[in-house]
Amino acid sequence: MTPSQFREEGKKMVDWIADYYENIESHPVLSQVKPGEIYNNLPDAAPVKGESVDQMLGDVYKDIFPGLTHWQSPNFFAFFPANGSFPGILGDMLSSGLGVQGMIWATSPACTEVESKVMDWLVDMMQLPQVFKTTSEGGGVIQDSASSSVLTAVIAAREKATGYTSNEEGTHNKLVAYVSTQTHSSVEKAVKIAGIGLNNLRKIECDGNLGMNAKVLQQQIRDDKKKGYIPFFVCATMGSTSSNAMDPLRDIGEICHTENCWLHVDAAMAGTAMLCPEFRYLLDGVDLAHSYCFNPHKWMFTNLDCSCFYVSDKRHLINTFSILPEYLKNKATESGAVIDYRDWHIQLGRRFRALKLWFVIRHYGVEGLQHHIRGHVRLAQEFTQWVSQSDDFELVVQPPLNLVCFRHKAGDDFNMKLMEAANATGKAYFTHTKIKGQVALRVVIGQTNTEEKHVKAVWELIQDTAKALKGQHQ
Repeated sequence: MTPSQFREEGKKMVDWIADYYENIESHPVLSQVKPGEIYNNLPDAAPVKGESVDQMLGDVYKDIFPGLTHWQSPNFFAFFPANGSFPGILGDMLSSGLGVQGMIWATSPACTEVESKVMDWLVDMMQLPQVFKTTSEGGGVIQDSASSSVLTAVIAAREKATGYTSNEEGTHNKLVAYVSTQTHSSVEKAVKIAGIGLNNLRKIECDGNLGMNAKVLQQQIRDDKKKGYIPFFVCATMGSTSSNAMDPLRDIGEICHTENCWLHVDAAMAGTAMLCPEFRYLLDGVDLAHSYCFNPHKWMFTNLDCSCFYVSDKRHLINTFSILPEYLKNKATESGAVIDYRDWHIQLGRRFRALKLWFVIRHYGVEGLQHHIRGHVRLAQEFTQWVSQSDDFELVVQPPLNLVCFRHKAGDDFNMKLMEAANATGKAYFTHTKIKGQVALRVVIGQTNTEEKHVKAVWELIQDTAKALKGQHQ
């Protein structure tokens, strides 16, 4: 494909994407296909001769579209969002077009330095600790996901706790990590991958607000130390996946400081709300964290994948992950005057992810981002009022931000049937969880283009579906 052909086909693709967004609400939000249906509809062999882009796009509509769940639909209320935006798409397109591999500073200085600058911008935009800036002892790096961020933190904490010997002598089988019963499963996965083992992962019970009980954490650490274990890592959550619960960061941080444990704060979705001063009370205690992450690809209109990971002391990452083979040696690295981000995470190769984040921040500006975050929280508060005023539904927990957990009073089985029936209509998509042993329905309001009319529509859908189900039982 020549540049002139690419120019022609590229314009078609931009039109195609724009058309998709203009008509996205005409498609069922949740894919209705059965397992294997897409696979079986695709040819059994690759084409021998090349095909046109028009043919491929035609097959996208015919063969691929039925198998898509439309995450960018304004009627998507499930999980945590992955809310992209047109500025993000443009930045991603430019990143793909440039084709930079920014593993070290020397392979594209702009890739590294734009990333450092954008990460520093976010520290000031959210009033995070100044030690997270790249000009200080710490710094920030873009990971692909919060899962990779926490894995990086666990491994760095392991090395710090063992004097950077466990990579050479094997993982210390006395190291113990701590999470709450509401902590995301990615931490459990990280503990397994890092060789700590599930037997050395303690799940701390929560308080009435579903946040980690700091007193129980303190007692568990003391008990483990008496048995000869070495507490080394604690994950505190700012906005749990099930209910958006907030762990008491300062209480946990003070315990970690006393016990010499690495504190990682996972703020995957809720972290974006720190753009707004009125929500920054949730940051109390984050100054005690060794690492912190949030995902702009969840609630900051930056297309997957983009997870911002900060550390208070970059030396822990570099001492853990740095390996310098002959073919990567260069004068800039040897000078010590540059950042080589390949020393800050698992992978060597890295895309120019910062470009899409740079585009998003520059397009919206701080005020524009704040406007949308506040709008989503306001809509969640309205939804909460509707639930509270209903005779048939009840709140399960009070929502701090944009996730509403509620249930129909008819019981767990009814709530599951209600969710499945509503999602099967294709008009909206929401999910469930279990809180204090009961099924709770989750409506997350964070999609880029979600407006009040969409939130009203999903509430009407839920109510109408519940009435229809009740009618069937009578």
